[in-house]
Amino acid sequence: MLSSPLILQMPSSMTDEQFFEFCQVNRDLRIERNRFGEISIMSPTGSETGNREGNIFGQLWVWSEKDGTGITFTSSTGFKLSTGAERSPDAAWIKLARWNTLTPEQQKKFAPICPDFVIELRSASDNLQPLKDKMTEYMQEPGIQLGLLIDRKNRQVYIYRPGQTEECLENPDTVSCDPILPGFVLNMSKIW
Repeated sequence: MLSSPLILQMPSSMTDEQFFEFCQVNRDLRIERNRFGEISIMSPTGSETGNREGNIFGQLWVWSEKDGTGITFTSSTGFKLSTGAERSPDAAWIKLARWNTLTPEQQKKFAPICPDFVIELRSASDNLQPLKDKMTEYMQEPGIQLGLLIDRKNRQVYIYRPGQTEECLENPDTVSCDPILPGFVLNMSKIW
């Protein structure tokens, strides 16, 4: 298992279609591309991290189904950001009104949209700073409203909002996502 992402620098840029196909033929890997065209290859998560990630997504999905104003996405979903980067947050949510502005073809591949809400979960092998950089990148995107970076190692949750300084919660029991996701409170007991 890779302990940190393997960064590939390609001699020439892949088109969006080529990158999508590259990801499809390497489905067992988590692949992202930054705005400079560098490709990060990450191994699948370990079982413990996968369980915690599933718990996060499950809580978001249950809330989203009750709320009905948006849709959720798992960590295997890629989004094309305005910078050209393709990113896959561990969990994401997009308002239906924004999602429905995309064509069916755009919705099938790496949708050219930044989610309204993203969550990243730091696994034991992840360095914190690249994840913070990724969260900062999301916050510069049109449409993003809120982001959470969960650092299980240090029992901290970093909260990101566009145009604001990151906020850090120390060992919270819950994290409220009001008013962006009205009534959604992430229960941390099974994530820690």
